Amino acid sequence: MKLSENWLRQHVAIDVDSAALERRLTMIGLEVEGVEQPGAALDGVVVARIVDCARHPEADRLQVCTVDAGGAPLQIVCGAPNARPGLVAPLATIGAQVGGHAIQAATLRGVASNGMLCSARELGLDADASGLLELPADAPPGTPLADYLGLPDTVFELGLTPNRGDCFSVRGIAYDVAAALGTEVLPFDAAPQPVRHAAALPVELHAGADAPRYLGRVIEGVDATRATPVWMAERLRRSGVRPVSLLVDVTQYVMLELGQPMHAFDRDLLHGPIGVRRARAGEALKLLDGRDAALDDGFLVVTDADRPVALAGLMGGYDTRVTEATRNVFLEAAHFAPAAIIGRGRRLGLHTDASHRFERGVDPELPRTAIEYATRLIVEIAGGAPGPVVEALLPEHLPAPQPLHLRRARLARVLGTAIADAQVERILRALGLAVVADAEGWQVTPPSRRFDLAIEEDLIEEVARIHGYDAIPATLPAGSLRMAAPSETRVDEAGLRRQLAARDALEAINYAFVDAGLLATWDAAAGAVPLANPLSAELGVMRTQLLPGLVAALARNLARQQTRVRLFELGKVFANPDPQAAPVETLRVALAACGGAAAEQWGLPARGVDFHDLKGDLESLAALSGARLAYRPSQRSWGHPGRSADVLRLAPDGGATPLGWIGQLHPRLQQALGLDADVVAFELDLEPLLARPLPRARALSRYPSVRRDLAFVVAEAVPWAAVAASVQAAAGPVLRELRLFDRYAGKGVESGFKSLAMGLILQDESRTLTERDVEAVVAAVTAALQHDHGAAIRA
Repeated sequence: MKLSENWLRQHVAIDVDSAALERRLTMIGLEVEGVEQPGAALDGVVVARIVDCARHPEADRLQVCTVDAGGAPLQIVCGAPNARPGLVAPLATIGAQVGGHAIQAATLRGVASNGMLCSARELGLDADASGLLELPADAPPGTPLADYLGLPDTVFELGLTPNRGDCFSVRGIAYDVAAALGTEVLPFDAAPQPVRHAAALPVELHAGADAPRYLGRVIEGVDATRATPVWMAERLRRSGVRPVSLLVDVTQYVMLELGQPMHAFDRDLLHGPIGVRRARAGEALKLLDGRDAALDDGFLVVTDADRPVALAGLMGGYDTRVTEATRNVFLEAAHFAPAAIIGRGRRLGLHTDASHRFERGVDPELPRTAIEYATRLIVEIAGGAPGPVVEALLPEHLPAPQPLHLRRARLARVLGTAIADAQVERILRALGLAVVADAEGWQVTPPSRRFDLAIEEDLIEEVARIHGYDAIPATLPAGSLRMAAPSETRVDEAGLRRQLAARDALEAINYAFVDAGLLATWDAAAGAVPLANPLSAELGVMRTQLLPGLVAALARNLARQQTRVRLFELGKVFANPDPQAAPVETLRVALAACGGAAAEQWGLPARGVDFHDLKGDLESLAALSGARLAYRPSQRSWGHPGRSADVLRLAPDGGATPLGWIGQLHPRLQQALGLDADVVAFELDLEPLLARPLPRARALSRYPSVRRDLAFVVAEAVPWAAVAASVQAAAGPVLRELRLFDRYAGKGVESGFKSLAMGLILQDESRTLTERDVEAVVAAVTAALQHDHGAAIRA
């Protein structure tokens, strides 16, 4: 919001300069993001009237103007398209500084020029450079322009926080400034205007709590052709609003000064009654900016005889707008609930000053003051006869300020210092709060404009910011800290990150929201949680897996000439299997790799990364928690058939907990993702992987171990994991270790079969195993493999 210092000083007595005011505004939470000083260099610029214009004899686009600047006529050469006899405009006289250059007497193509007629942009007053700045016809020639326009001035660009809707007006800011500077807000004249006729339009409310108050007044006989006074137009410009016409400018002016949005209708285009209701599906309204808005029941509309004529809290309608032909005006001022306005403008691509204020909360007691003030301005400037103010009210839906209790001890504890009771009461009363002292502190009732004061801490913040954060001593917090010992039953996530980094992988961090189309490509869109207000269409749902985003990052690296990529990520995935329940968050770890198994070097032959390389990375993670993993052939659609597996964690009791998936991506998926290289990856639920049993010391067996090597021929389709499970079950507790040391298929082995050579290491803790014991284990293993897998001892 832009704030004119000169305008502010008309509402509060300020005894500090602009620099001190700027600092104080920022210190009380109204951050000054920029400062402009219009009119700071207007010495030598005066009001002038063009008496006569003649075409320049040597230039078609130039005119030779005779100008009255309060003394002897001056000859000025001007190229502005709007230069004409009778026009009143600024004149920079000889010696004045314009745009950093001193104006001097000059000869332009043989014609003398004794000054320069100026545009608003050349004087730094506005961005308009289309022609000369046109001043009112009654502006007296020779008057210094700065005096005529009320300059110089300082304009502060304030970065207001969303909770301070009361500060989107000059008078709202005046309360904060008065409290900060120890002064008072000056009285404001909003006396009721005398009623001069009985003409009125009835008002009806049909939107309940969304629109609990609506006021309207008819003003007859208005001269809408009157120009907006210079003082009003200048204040609008310095507030960032371009003047349009008198009736529109008055409503904008009242909004900027008091904070109450208003609208003016052409009374002769209304039939009545005026109402406020929810829009109906299929209704449409042509807005002031010319666009057609398609409405539904999410919008509030102002109606005339039940036809929409304005979008409540957003923008008026085109068909009932005021123009210079308007003679009778219907003024409205209303209170609309923030919840009924929030987000409605964005649905239509609108952002208006009115919606900006209504979304943050407007004082529900302000409409009558605003309509009386606007009436006075219109009547004083454009004439007219006001009628009675008609008000429709639903008092049960009006927000009522709730008393709050501010405890003296709580205030001192939160701020870390005690503030005198008299200072606390002065601050709160200066802000317009009703204060009653009691034994523990104060009972405080906020004014109706302060929607942000809801709990005790809000009052503490008010005291702190007005008292001055720089006046509160800096005190370090004191207290005892308890050392938190890491749990031995869980592997630390940082340790897992270090392990993957040590395995030559780089950590990636991707957005938790992804493109729904990407999840569909991975066949992972089931249960995806859509975002109500996504940043973009490409980030419309929460991810259900880590791999789609991680592989997309890998693809971006490949596209930038990185031939060997290894990325991992720890993060949450989200799913909503039950639409009636909250989404389920699961912490996972994923790794994706492509390119060489090792970095390019001379010591090892070049080899592409494969399933077994990634399985080694996964086993190294499992070793951190002592987990034993098992692998089962996977049927997941994104995995390569025969080169992917589901991962399980084996429990001591023989059970298994599913962890996730490991393998190579399906060629069809790689083609859809535009990947030329084979990609291997895994993705696992993290919590089951990190669980670690407490270590227990156990004495080593004093008895020797025995090794037996066996070779079995089994069908090619039988996986080693199934063979190992059968061996371990058959051998029993004396099997200390099982080693697969050879796999052979070829000459001497029947087609479709393979030979697996394994070493069984046997040991007992209480005795030395005999040959009979060993042969019994070998026999049990042989029988189990023959029964479970049709295996036979290799001859």
